[in-house]
Amino acid sequence: MSPPFSSGIYVSRGVALLLAGLTAVLLLALVVLAALYGSCAHVQSSELDSHLVKDTSLSPPGGQEWTQPTPAHESTVGTSQDWRPPSGPWDHLRLPPWLVPLHYDLELWPRLQPDNLSTPSLTFTGRVNITVRCTVATSTLLLHSFFLNYKQVEVWGPLAPDTRNATVGRVPLENVWFALDMQYVVLDLGQSLDPGSSYELNFDFSGQVLQEGSEGLFLNLYTDEDQLRALIATQMEPTFARHVFPCFDEPALKATFNITIIHHPGYVALSNMPQLGQSHRIDVNGSRWTVTSFHTTPRMPTYLVALVICDFDYVSRTERGKEIRVWARKDDIADGYLDFAANHTGPVFSFLEDLFNISYPLPKTDIIALPTFVNGAMENWGLMIFDASLLLELDDDLPEKRAMILSILSHEVGHQWFGNLVTMSWWNNIWLNEGFASYFEVGLTNYFYPKVPRNMIFFLTVLHDILEDDHSLESRAVSTPVENFTETREINRLFDIYTYKKGACMAWMLAGFLSQHLFINALKSYLETFSYSNAEQDDLWRHIQMAIDEQSIIHLPATVKRIMDSWTHQSGFPVITLNASTGVVKQEPFYLERVENQTLLSHNTWIVPIFWMKNGITQPLVWLDKSSMIFPGMKLSDSDSDWVILNFNVTGYYRVNYDKLGWKKLNQQLEKDPKKYFLKRLNSIWTIYSAIIRENMASLQDNFLSLLPLKKFFETACWLGLEDCLQLSRELFRKWMAHPETAIPPQIEKVVLCNAIALGSNKDWDFLFNLYINKTEEQEDLFHLVHAMGCSKDPRTLNRFMEYDITVFPSRFNETNLIEVVAESEVGRYVAKDFLINNWVAVYERYGPQSLNTLVSILGRTVSTDQQVMELQQFLSTVLEEHQRIVAHAKLQEMKAENLKNKKRIARVVEWLRKNT
Repeated sequence: MSPPFSSGIYVSRGVALLLAGLTAVLLLALVVLAALYGSCAHVQSSELDSHLVKDTSLSPPGGQEWTQPTPAHESTVGTSQDWRPPSGPWDHLRLPPWLVPLHYDLELWPRLQPDNLSTPSLTFTGRVNITVRCTVATSTLLLHSFFLNYKQVEVWGPLAPDTRNATVGRVPLENVWFALDMQYVVLDLGQSLDPGSSYELNFDFSGQVLQEGSEGLFLNLYTDEDQLRALIATQMEPTFARHVFPCFDEPALKATFNITIIHHPGYVALSNMPQLGQSHRIDVNGSRWTVTSFHTTPRMPTYLVALVICDFDYVSRTERGKEIRVWARKDDIADGYLDFAANHTGPVFSFLEDLFNISYPLPKTDIIALPTFVNGAMENWGLMIFDASLLLELDDDLPEKRAMILSILSHEVGHQWFGNLVTMSWWNNIWLNEGFASYFEVGLTNYFYPKVPRNMIFFLTVLHDILEDDHSLESRAVSTPVENFTETREINRLFDIYTYKKGACMAWMLAGFLSQHLFINALKSYLETFSYSNAEQDDLWRHIQMAIDEQSIIHLPATVKRIMDSWTHQSGFPVITLNASTGVVKQEPFYLERVENQTLLSHNTWIVPIFWMKNGITQPLVWLDKSSMIFPGMKLSDSDSDWVILNFNVTGYYRVNYDKLGWKKLNQQLEKDPKKYFLKRLNSIWTIYSAIIRENMASLQDNFLSLLPLKKFFETACWLGLEDCLQLSRELFRKWMAHPETAIPPQIEKVVLCNAIALGSNKDWDFLFNLYINKTEEQEDLFHLVHAMGCSKDPRTLNRFMEYDITVFPSRFNETNLIEVVAESEVGRYVAKDFLINNWVAVYERYGPQSLNTLVSILGRTVSTDQQVMELQQFLSTVLEEHQRIVAHAKLQEMKAENLKNKKRIARVVEWLRKNT
């Protein structure tokens, strides 16, 4: 048998011993170098910033970088490019509870330079060291991350107790990969972390600054002092912090933050806290950058992290020893456009501090008005961000504009307590933030405008809007179960009218049946208990229940939780119907209309507080906690003076209906008192308003209550054909034509222009048209002129209007769809339809494929029969592709049904007006 074959190199025993010794020395040297390298790599950025240093980014061992793929890439990218476990915690929307973040040291470096604004893309780099506590032994770490690339990832620990950042070593890292669906970066470790121990996670990363929109780190380009300028700002709520740095991006995972911003020396950097210090850094190209660090924040969620890099100016005010700076473009500051906001922010803070007896905890407040901010406003702790609506321009200094600015400010300042100090545990209870901020927005508006009844403000700004939308077939509950969320974008959809306005209605109703005093006391207890922490709606119910149990005046038919869960856990609202002949009150879900063959949603009963009045005397609150109950006191006799009204002042979140007797009694009372029956006394009210408009409009400027309904009243009077209203429109228009410096009162300008053109001559229309095409202002400022030109009742004029837009290039009307404007009127819809059919090719070329749905809707406004639908379908079949025809035909059928419903509604209204006016 042959011996086994072996290959290799033979060495003598002496040589082998020598090699072994050299190997041992080399290994020892590597251990020492690794320790030195780890120590150097672990130096905090704040220590580096104390010197003028070169930008030397650290690279991971072996040069490995981890790049998060865009949605176009299907595979995940890590040390193993296509490897990913089949299932695990990365498939769930919520982070596993294995790690709790304690502190972030965050450094961000956007490469924005004022002399290089034309770059097609703008990048940023960053470093973050996150101190975490391990609660469950795990070798898999998940953090949120979206479209970030990683140059270095390290895990250090466990940290020595009570000695921050003192480590005993580096935890081996085997793999880094991305779970795109749930927006995670996943770290696979070589060993498990120990429960109860703290660790530090280090990331060097980079990303792109968003050029359009307002998500994460985004860019604004604008003009100031006649120069093109740029700024960078952030919007982290609800889930965009992960676009900027790797983090635990959930509201309950609060931590403290030390934030450092590296920026061009020509810019100023702002963040949540006051500036701590500044140093400088030289990049690899030799350019000098400013390094601005900030004081440590209180415990807060990632969605409140904020920064701005800009060259704005500011105005400053001091309120109770704390500085408030309001930032904006230098032109706006010089013109005084931010003075109103600066003068009123402090009093808003003081009002809420006194109301809750809890001081605003941060040492400063910065407020900044961006030229463009899609979100409108954001309550970041210490750095609130707004769009340009915060500006009060001198030619726009109207009571409604001042009230709007106060409303916006009040809402965001309200969040400093509801949202920032106490944060909902997860997004399903976002209404605890937005609903209560909206509720106190009403109280603050009333504080600054005491002549306006608080309930009037609530009706006009909150209640009417939500009652129009919250129909049981279409709406959602205020509080949505956590398990209903399966993807991130569902969180974004929660920022809707139900969260803001229905949430405010829940607070309004609570205050109504508790009393304002008891309600505020309960909120104080809630805020004090959960300060710098998180809460769920059950926590709020518990503190209200505690306040109720400590007194003996207010009695409820059930626990606060049971009462309020009946409102927050189901969609829609009830209609309460009183049979005044029997005293029977019943509840059922309110539907705007019942659709044939459509299954109605099943509802539990609401526990309904009924605020009622009989014969002018307020009655004790009663509760309807069944589908039907008898209240003997609500039964009416035949006496003319015997009447009852439910839900007076609309304190409860429900509608009310009566039987014939109940409505008859109320109608008799309205007939007796013309301060209350609007339609019967339209002429007398009109006489007052028209005299003021003709003679002394300025007398109303400080009477916000009178201005609130003026626009709607004027519009209604003209719509009903009140001759003097139409005549006044012509008067104001002709006066303006003759003397353009004599402005039409802005509250009624749109209505006046529309009526004047509808009743006027070609000369009137030509005046408006020439005025528009020769104007230089931006389109948004002139849309009221476009709308007015579409009010003409002359088909030839309307056709000329539309022909201009499709034949003249470039059009002065930019992206405004004039055909849609024309189609808004009764006459115009038929003119627009014919024009569209006769000029389809030119119109389609003018507005592009994206306008198809709008164009089909214009055609659909004229259909109410199957024959009309069929005729339009035949036309569309000749101009559309197959897939477009299917969508268009469905749209026409949908609009036919809607048009028929509208005709029936209008017929009912006309009949009612005929009988009652």
